Amino acid sequence: MIRNYIKTTLRSLLKNRSYSFLNITGLAIGIACASLIFLWVQDEFSYNHNFKKRDQLYWLKNNQTYEGKISTFIGGPGPLAKGIKTDIPGIKNAARVSFLNPQLFALGEKSINDEGQYADKEILPMLDMPFVHGNPANALDQLNDVVINETMARKFFGDADPVGKTLRMNNEQDFIVTGVFKDLPKNSTFQFHWLVPIQNIDHKQPWQTIWGANWVLTYAELEPNADVAAINKTLAHYIAHKMNNDNTTQFFLFGMNDWNLHNNFVDGKMSGGRIQYVKLFSFIAWIILLIACINFMNLSTARSEQRAKEVGVRKVMGAGKGKLVGQFIGEALIMSFIAVILAVGLIYLAMPSFNNLVEKEMSVNILEPSHLVYLLVIGIVTGLLAGSYPAFYLSSFNPITVLKNIRIKSSAGSGFVRQSLVVIQFTVSVFLIIGTVIIYQQIQHVKTRQLGYNKDNLIYMNTQGKMVDHFSSIYNDLKKTGLVENAALSDNPVITIGSNTDNYKWEGKNPATNPLISVQNVSPQFIATAGMKLAAGRDFYLQSSIDSNNVIINEALAKIMGKAGHAGSILRDGGGHPYQVVGIVKDFIYNDMYAPSAPAIFFSHPSGALAGAFVLSIRFKQGVDLQDALTKVGGIIKANNPGYPFEYKFVDDDFNQIFKTENLTGTLSGVFASLAIFISCLGLFGLAAYTAERRIKEIGIRKVLGASVSGLAALLSKDFLKLVIISCVIAFPAAWLALNKWLQTYQYRIDVHWWVFAVAGILAIMIAVATVSFQAIKAALTNPVKSLRSE
Repeated sequence: MIRNYIKTTLRSLLKNRSYSFLNITGLAIGIACASLIFLWVQDEFSYNHNFKKRDQLYWLKNNQTYEGKISTFIGGPGPLAKGIKTDIPGIKNAARVSFLNPQLFALGEKSINDEGQYADKEILPMLDMPFVHGNPANALDQLNDVVINETMARKFFGDADPVGKTLRMNNEQDFIVTGVFKDLPKNSTFQFHWLVPIQNIDHKQPWQTIWGANWVLTYAELEPNADVAAINKTLAHYIAHKMNNDNTTQFFLFGMNDWNLHNNFVDGKMSGGRIQYVKLFSFIAWIILLIACINFMNLSTARSEQRAKEVGVRKVMGAGKGKLVGQFIGEALIMSFIAVILAVGLIYLAMPSFNNLVEKEMSVNILEPSHLVYLLVIGIVTGLLAGSYPAFYLSSFNPITVLKNIRIKSSAGSGFVRQSLVVIQFTVSVFLIIGTVIIYQQIQHVKTRQLGYNKDNLIYMNTQGKMVDHFSSIYNDLKKTGLVENAALSDNPVITIGSNTDNYKWEGKNPATNPLISVQNVSPQFIATAGMKLAAGRDFYLQSSIDSNNVIINEALAKIMGKAGHAGSILRDGGGHPYQVVGIVKDFIYNDMYAPSAPAIFFSHPSGALAGAFVLSIRFKQGVDLQDALTKVGGIIKANNPGYPFEYKFVDDDFNQIFKTENLTGTLSGVFASLAIFISCLGLFGLAAYTAERRIKEIGIRKVLGASVSGLAALLSKDFLKLVIISCVIAFPAAWLALNKWLQTYQYRIDVHWWVFAVAGILAIMIAVATVSFQAIKAALTNPVKSLRSE
């Protein structure tokens, strides 16, 4: 019996090649798209799964309240790790880790600039990373120990065991390789290539040892049965006890399992993050799969009347409804698994491009149990979902009715179902078109806003070696090239300021007012190099010693200061030291590109005093050949700082990188909207062909009676056009509500305009008309003699 059903299915597929192609192709594309998305979702959910202790590992973040608003910060004070390990029960281990930063390592003539972190030795047992060489138990015991990853080890030592070998850091200090750990996967929060004991840097500034300066990342490992709520309760007041009841900073535990997907905080509480995008694309995956199944159901029910006599004969021969349902669901399952096999091929073909798009290194292994089970389940579920309605519909035919060629009464009901399914398909497609346009508009809206500085022709690099000490020489040599407009030192790049405080006072300040103010130490050329504009006062003098007790503030801070917010006013720090405001720079956007400008202060220091100047920014003149300019600048940097590579970043590239997630969302929405439309059009194409085939004699009679080709094409198209218009009517309000809600998450956002909906609707209608018109015109051009000769 089963063998007979398989033969029947294959014969049916070969007999109706076009129908089979449309059905299987639609399913295959839908399954392939959904599978790629689910692979991405799996990768997101498996973040940090390489760490065995992830359920016990926590990151200590802190909430601080300024002007009634709670902000969440990632850094902590130097003494925190040791303090909580000693003072708080339930904390098994704790470690400090610096922010990720590149350092130059050298072995003889070979040098590599690689990113890594300074860390307490406790981080190794906490992360429990697998070592290829060396013993992690004592790998960071000594001040000059370094552990490196496999890739870095191969670059320096090939396949040899590097333990005991020496690497020189920054041409200043020798470190002995004590271990080699396996490369960390891309879906890991930690991405360091080397680790060095943090004791090498934790004493270089006096504030690194006090409780009030948050400069280092702190991680904790809890006992397996520790009470997280109780520890958080203690942490909330822990800093207050250490700082004489200063309760503005409250620490809390942030579990490793939440680091990737729930990393957004609003008013001190977890509020979304990447999980929103995971949910969104999971929803899109199921929608695309549903659209593919709808195609199958539509085409199957549409062509069901052609198999009516087969059903009638089988029923007369004794086949019950259950057997018929089993047969047709079996056919659907066979087609589904053919589509699955084709989808696997499409996945392998699309994977490199998809990885490039989402910037991941995912792979699909058909023999991997989880992937095999997924494909098996998706094939069964899709087959059952797609074949269930056609199976029950076909098996319900009355044998006497169909064998007497009487019109099947239930066809009207099936027609309504088909129309409803087409409406669902195009509703989703129109929704995705509108979503893609709105996301693009929002990104462009932020990208084109007035930033308060000029990001074009501006590069920056991390200072290394003697770059800060030699800044005057570097600056003069750069200016002599005739290609460089200006250059400056600073703590941070112009789009990011990492240091802030509320410890400033001015005349008339309300004691209850405590705004968080960003602080940037710069060389005198910084304002001009960044392309900022002064609203009042003057810029720093090039002779920086003149301005050692002067500052420049931005308009946002001047507004908060009220009457004292003018050039010539005095600001005092926590120690009471006075600084005169000599200039007010126009507001500029930094850190959060969607928010208004936050208050900021610039201090001017001589290059020798800028020990914390981590960044050198260089602005090229307008119209210069950038490749030539970079070559000459690279030569100057290397000449003044020998032994270090010339590595730089463009500020506008960093600016675009800020919108990485939004850009990805927009791109994927556009891609999947196009695929959803394509799959929908495959089904529409098949339905149009079936409709034209059913009405071929009607068309012949109309042509004989004088109907024009255009009139016949319009007659056949109008029913489908109505369905698309209904889809637009449903999609428009749904899209407006959903996208307005999404836009509310951004402070700086666009308004949703009516023309976006009009464009999406017209586009959907044009695509549908183009799809249907081909079959309509083809039918209208058919010679009526051929269609009517049997009469």
